[in-house]
Amino acid sequence: MAENMIFEGKTTTEAIEKGLHELKLTKEQVEIKVLENEDKRSFFSILTPRIVKVQITPKQIKSVDRPRKEHKEISENIDFDTALKNVEKFLSEWIGKIPGEDVKYDLKVEEGYLKINIDGKDLNYLIGHRGEVLNQIQVLLSAIAGKNLEYKVHVILNICGYKEKREQSLEELAEKLEKTVIRTRKSITLEPMTAYERKIIHTKLQNSKKVTTSSIGEEPYRKVVISLK
Repeated sequence: MAENMIFEGKTTTEAIEKGLHELKLTKEQVEIKVLENEDKRSFFSILTPRIVKVQITPKQIKSVDRPRKEHKEISENIDFDTALKNVEKFLSEWIGKIPGEDVKYDLKVEEGYLKINIDGKDLNYLIGHRGEVLNQIQVLLSAIAGKNLEYKVHVILNICGYKEKREQSLEELAEKLEKTVIRTRKSITLEPMTAYERKIIHTKLQNSKKVTTSSIGEEPYRKVVISLK
């Protein structure tokens, strides 16, 4: 159960900001209850210092995105030969039917993941806005790879070098937002991202001396939060 904590300030806003800063949380991550409002003052309290108390209760937030220790253990039990055959059969038929020039693909197993790279001309429609279509195809290929297998096969799909471009863009965004959080001293919540994209933000800022990152929400609307340490 989440713990209730009391914070004080000269105003409600000051008390809340003090609490959020100490807890390293955003308003979306907590429940706030004003215990003593600055407007409710009796005649006898006029000469005493104004103090407002608020109760802040952290909401039950899902665990932060971190590499799962069990992934390596599970991947050792995956029949990647069968997974490769499943995907190879599908791609050999599908690639020949989709629009585009000089379309080719390659498959490899690396660090417990089945990595698929598709290259060619005029394939932007397979990527979509911010990789939405690519991510959907990736989910489909993961299901195909794991057909008749006991464990889920994690697939990483890259199309025309999109992943490298997106990674660079997210790293630059992380650096920019780190400076913003330090300057404004306010947490920033990013738009929903895939686990792959969230990991890029976490990794880029994991050695920062002044900010920390966490994730909130449920898939597929999970978001990264960048806050002061």
